[in-house]
Amino acid sequence: MIFLWAFLATAAAVNVEELVGTWTTKSKQVFTGPDFYDPLNDRFFEPNLTGISYSFDGEGHYEEAFYRAIANPTDPSCPSGIMQWQHGTYTVSADGSMVLHPIASDGRQLLSQPCVQDTAFYTRYNNTEKFKGFSVSVDAYNHVQRLDLQQSTGEIMHPMYLAYRPPKMLPTNTLNPIPTSKKKRELSSGLHVVIKEELINPDRWWWFGVLATSLGGAAFFFS
Repeated sequence: MIFLWAFLATAAAVNVEELVGTWTTKSKQVFTGPDFYDPLNDRFFEPNLTGISYSFDGEGHYEEAFYRAIANPTDPSCPSGIMQWQHGTYTVSADGSMVLHPIASDGRQLLSQPCVQDTAFYTRYNNTEKFKGFSVSVDAYNHVQRLDLQQSTGEIMHPMYLAYRPPKMLPTNTLNPIPTSKKKRELSSGLHVVIKEELINPDRWWWFGVLATSLGGAAFFFS
């Protein structure tokens, strides 16, 4: 209880500018930006290890990338995998709480259950996230800036560490506004992806230019 009150007090006092940057969990393999999700071809790039990454800029925009394994209680050797990506805007209240407002048409999720079926499902993903508080500090072990997010349930998420500042993000406006019909896509693993809401945007070629400008920023190396 003492820790929780200290956490909330610290979160309320944090300067929002300290959020600016790209943060990632200790696997150091999952980062927001074009190396995780490609809006031009509407596809994910699978990292080598699971992890979570959040990015925040100084103008109220955020981006998130999740790559997680889902345990299988009946067959521990056969887990499922899920990848999720969203971006949008964030607001921080005076009490330190924060709400992430995604762009509904842009979020994506890929669910793979290879021991259950040879089809992975690729769909839109839209989840507004609420955090009771956040804390930015210098990690005692890694000696880099560390971000702790407290979920609406009160649970503290896995710590994330500063990787890039300025943040590594895709363009912050709506990227994929037009849904069309289902179709299948072959994966290198031999699985199929059923794309429930594949998008076709005649202006996609324009993103090749703007993506190049989104990759700036110095990386922070941590052990």
